[in-house]
Amino acid sequence: MFFDIRGIVHHEFAPQGQAVNTGFYCSVLRRLREYIRRKQTELLRAGNWLLHDDNAPSHRALVTRKFLAHNRIIALPLPPTPPDLAPCDFFIFPKMKLQLKVRRFDAVEEIQRESQNVLGRLREQDFQHVL
Repeated sequence: MFFDIRGIVHHEFAPQGQAVNTGFYCSVLRRLREYIRRKQTELLRAGNWLLHDDNAPSHRALVTRKFLAHNRIIALPLPPTPPDLAPCDFFIFPKMKLQLKVRRFDAVEEIQRESQNVLGRLREQDFQHVL
């Protein structure tokens, strides 16, 4: 999931059984970049688009860093353990958990659909003080 101060920029679900490895993460970044190229061209033209992710191994792998460099995507360096620097962990995921808790789902697709509904209900004001 990727967002800025205006809201969700891009999100997608990993296919069931898919490990979030370097290859998968680079394919997600490729789709993110394509989305930004089509929908938010001013970010790429201005050169002020920054990627703020966490220290997951697939995010820090050499292949990923080469992909980012090749595509001129600036990734913010993070300290080794940034507990307060992962906005999804303290902003989006708790909001989703609050809306989805105590509910039972029969299929993964139901979880995905309801998660998208929760994301769709977030307002631009919700994102203003997160980053």
